[in-house]
Amino acid sequence: MTAQPIIHVPHVRVDVAPDGALAVTVDGAPLTPPEALSPLRRDTFGALADHLTTALNGPIRVEVCEADGSTFTDILTPPRRRSRFAPPEPAFPQQASAPAAAVPALLEVSADGFVPGEDVALAVIVAHSDAGPTGHGRALLQRHLLELAPTREVLLLGRISGTLSVHHPDRDRP
Repeated sequence: MTAQPIIHVPHVRVDVAPDGALAVTVDGAPLTPPEALSPLRRDTFGALADHLTTALNGPIRVEVCEADGSTFTDILTPPRRRSRFAPPEPAFPQQASAPAAAVPALLEVSADGFVPGEDVALAVIVAHSDAGPTGHGRALLQRHLLELAPTREVLLLGRISGTLSVHHPDRDRP
């Protein structure tokens, strides 16, 4: 019979002082923080958790004890490692070339006779709009949504006034 390996998940206890300072132990031993994270404060907790999961090469059980007596416990895992075979990340990700998101083609449908500010429903109900202060209802609809309606019609329905306006955008163009 082979012995099953024993898996040890380090227990990290974080005591939070009223001023936000942290006292941290790992399996009961006080932690001396790396210089980059010193002094340990509430705002360094995320970096501390990343440091510990990476340094301990695995998940950790974290118990946070707040100054008011409340506690929070969770299992934290190391950040995902990039494969050494993966292409390098760009130095400035915000400047990396990415395909531009397609701008949806919009379709406007409008009618009069609504109560100012009332909710105006669009059918096939894909969105709601509000009537303007003069009672003019207007809706912007992504053109591809019109393909969902077999009749290719758009309905504006005033939820308070009961005003009903039916439009066929392909025929109603000026």
